[in-house]
Amino acid sequence: MESNKKCGLLQTMAVFFLLTIISFLSFIPSIASQHYDPIAHSNIPLSSESAKGIEQTYIVHVRPQESTVSGTKENGDDYYRSFLPLSIASSDDSPKQIIHSYHNVISGFAVKLTEEELKIMEKKDGFLSATPEKKFQLHTTHTPDFLGLHLNLGFWKQSNFGKGVIIGVVDSGVFPSHPSFSGEGMPPPPAKWKGQCEFNVTECNNKIIGARNLVNGTSGPPIDVQGHGSHTASTAAGRVVKNADVLGNAFGTAAGMAPHAHLAIYRKESFVSCSAGNHGPLASSLHNDAPWILTVGASTMDREIRATVKLGNGEEFDGESLFQPKKFTFTLPLVYAGANGNPESAVCAKGSLNGTGFKGKIVVCERGGGVGQIDKGIEVQNAGGVAMILANDESNAFSIDARAHVLPASHGTVIGSASAPAVSSFSSRGPSITSPGILKPDIIGPGVSILAAWPFSLDNSGSTSTFNIISGTSMSCPHLSGVAALIKSAHPDWSPAAIKSAIMTTADLHNLKGKRIFNQLLQPADLFATGSGHVNPTRANDPGLVYDIQPSDYIPYLCGLGYTDTQVGILARQTIKCADYHSISEGELNYPSFTVKLGTSQTFSRTLTNVGDAHSTYTIDIYAPKGVYAKVDPEMLYFTEVNQKLVYSVTFAQAVDGGAQSGSFAQGFLKWVSRKHFVRSPISITFE
Repeated sequence: MESNKKCGLLQTMAVFFLLTIISFLSFIPSIASQHYDPIAHSNIPLSSESAKGIEQTYIVHVRPQESTVSGTKENGDDYYRSFLPLSIASSDDSPKQIIHSYHNVISGFAVKLTEEELKIMEKKDGFLSATPEKKFQLHTTHTPDFLGLHLNLGFWKQSNFGKGVIIGVVDSGVFPSHPSFSGEGMPPPPAKWKGQCEFNVTECNNKIIGARNLVNGTSGPPIDVQGHGSHTASTAAGRVVKNADVLGNAFGTAAGMAPHAHLAIYRKESFVSCSAGNHGPLASSLHNDAPWILTVGASTMDREIRATVKLGNGEEFDGESLFQPKKFTFTLPLVYAGANGNPESAVCAKGSLNGTGFKGKIVVCERGGGVGQIDKGIEVQNAGGVAMILANDESNAFSIDARAHVLPASHGTVIGSASAPAVSSFSSRGPSITSPGILKPDIIGPGVSILAAWPFSLDNSGSTSTFNIISGTSMSCPHLSGVAALIKSAHPDWSPAAIKSAIMTTADLHNLKGKRIFNQLLQPADLFATGSGHVNPTRANDPGLVYDIQPSDYIPYLCGLGYTDTQVGILARQTIKCADYHSISEGELNYPSFTVKLGTSQTFSRTLTNVGDAHSTYTIDIYAPKGVYAKVDPEMLYFTEVNQKLVYSVTFAQAVDGGAQSGSFAQGFLKWVSRKHFVRSPISITFE
């Protein structure tokens, strides 16, 4: 996990450097699926009454068209379209759109149909058959699949897997000979790239195009001997590597979020990241909370490296661990390490279990106490214990992650946990102390038990294709960096703020069960844990509208926070006099969320830019926080061209009968809705 320091001006400057690398060397304010549908991810035919109105993709086979002199692909497509029924659900009776047409091996096409529409098509002359699609998904590091990214279809393929984008990583370096960083088949870097690569000629390639050691007083290239840098870099942009696993777990194909993106690797003395931090679940524990940063919290995914412990009374308890010895089914005595009343023994601190009779037993250790989880197992092993059960403390509650323990602690890799995603206990929470008028974190993404590249093998096998599974907001951050790279590749003209807005306003609020995302207590998580919600890459690629911000817009914001002319000038890289600017409050920044300290009524304005259909109409839905009156003006936005900007205002006031107490919090959402899109902004209210 990463080591985060308090987010101050100097750290913000360092983050600016990192983010500049990520977005084509520009001054940038951010780092860089369709909603998961259990039915769409199933191979079960839709045959129930409730499914009749639900579309499913079919591969339709039709009788080949009779040959004509003018027989062309275009004529063939016209022939295919003749089979399409008018969309029963469409208000304008527009025809169904063919997803893909086939002209060589088969005669047919792919299209989304309801059962009723399929029955109409079956009656047409020339129709042969329609087969529901089946999805054969690779078992990857699993997060691409979990996030709705698939190698041969959808947004991942449409974005060209991040081709042409440079992702900059400031971390502990990289292990360049790892297959995740192979340059084979990669295109050369963009012509504007002017960076340096301090590795030798064979290790600098079209994947790793830049590498510099920025640690004072050291020389040589930024070789990663710790593992963290290789892990984060490969999570963001690692190549596709088959047969990846960690101690036999999570076997499959590993791939980063943007496998065709280039990497520029940098090493610094202090680790700089746009992760929220690993100090949760304490309130106001997050770092990296400047508004031009995408602050990322950590969530679980639907894969568990499951540990099942069966007690003598038949009760079973599930946990997680990477160490999975074969046939560990012995019945052994169970003993609590802290039975002697020593708090050091309870947490299995170094030297605390000496001579206390743990030989041949399963030892229960408490989590915490400043002792690492692996170190607890080492102490148990040194004391003669043969297995360990690690018991969570109250703050971590039901939140667990897999570790490469040194002795038995687990059994099984399981995919399909419907409670995912959930916020991990370690993920730092808001509200921000530095800028309390900006809701942080912005987003959550996969950060628990993430498989990615590692510079050395954990089992001394000597393999060069080595991986590790670790957890932290440093793992969720590169997922979002990779997603941003994909969006940048698909929309090269979008600003970093537009990309950030697209990610935030399209986020998911629910887990795979369709319930609100949980926290470590299995209770609905609040906005200070989730921000806008869980990243949905495919939906973020087509947000409809964005809240855009120009770099110069941050100057009046910084001046309003009380930064000196010199401090603001350092960030803006130009001479600044705040007296020349109309300083603004945090709430006046054109941000995709609202954070309000509410006493008297307050009004804020926002500007939305149309990046969807030229002609589109959006209406407002308000889910006002409890005890709050909210009014939006206007209540409808009419766009007539792409990139058109429209302004709206929203007024917040305490409801007359709200009964809100001073210092209490309330949350809600504001959502602009069209026929194709929704653009949702979270609202956080603190009552004065």
